[in-house]
Amino acid sequence: MKIHFLGTAAAEGFPNVFCNCDACTKAKQLSGKNIRTRSSVIVDDVLKVDYPPDVYMQALRDGIDMSLVKDLLITHTHFDHLNAKELISRMEGYAHGIEWPLNIYGSDLALYQCKQIFHEENGGREQFRLNKLQPFKTYNIGEAKVTPLLADHDPNETCLLFFIEKENTSILYGNDSGWFPGETWDWLKGKTIDLTILDCTVGKTSNKFSRNHMSVETVIEVQKVFREMNVLTDHAKIVTTHFSHNCGLLHNELVEIFEPYGIDVAYDGMIMNINKSQ
Repeated sequence: MKIHFLGTAAAEGFPNVFCNCDACTKAKQLSGKNIRTRSSVIVDDVLKVDYPPDVYMQALRDGIDMSLVKDLLITHTHFDHLNAKELISRMEGYAHGIEWPLNIYGSDLALYQCKQIFHEENGGREQFRLNKLQPFKTYNIGEAKVTPLLADHDPNETCLLFFIEKENTSILYGNDSGWFPGETWDWLKGKTIDLTILDCTVGKTSNKFSRNHMSVETVIEVQKVFREMNVLTDHAKIVTTHFSHNCGLLHNELVEIFEPYGIDVAYDGMIMNINKSQ
């Protein structure tokens, strides 16, 4: 599987364009991998996770043909993960020559937000198919099998993580979330994971079990528990993403922190190819 990181920042982006903290100031000066847009990935060019406000720019920056995307998984409805209004750009009249509807998968609330937008635009329902997901139920989505898992994030809605399986390879897409809920840990027992993508919004703290978002210490603890559970394959990788400028850490500083643990730090535009023969 090819995993393309389109964005790797938390809600404000990194740098926050309104902010003059040290981290934002240095990120603007250094540029490169320190410039992070709102988090999202695309798998094998056809399966996308989340639709943040930066999709337009991300697609132009990385040469992405968004018309190829057939399936869209939504983790939750926070604005940096679901900018439903932007999806009208895919409707006939705005876009031309798209031969298939976009399948959108998510919780009741995520689908409701999309439905409201499509209702405002006549004909939108013909170009989108809304599919409700139940946690811990496995779905055939395109050529992949996808199991939504529960996240620890916003207590006011059902927030999801995704376990994606394709061609004998598995990915755990694990943000936004703090320390996983017990049901998610239980479901992961006995599984094998080739790539784990984890939230690292908080940066360095003294809390190994941070809530709502993960810290550096939480990510390292997850790695430890995964090893104890024996769920990581021989060539498994753990990658951190979803960084806030409030963590105060630039890309090279994050790399320095995680390198001793063999944990990778994602950056905008990064592409990983994950397979059993690595």
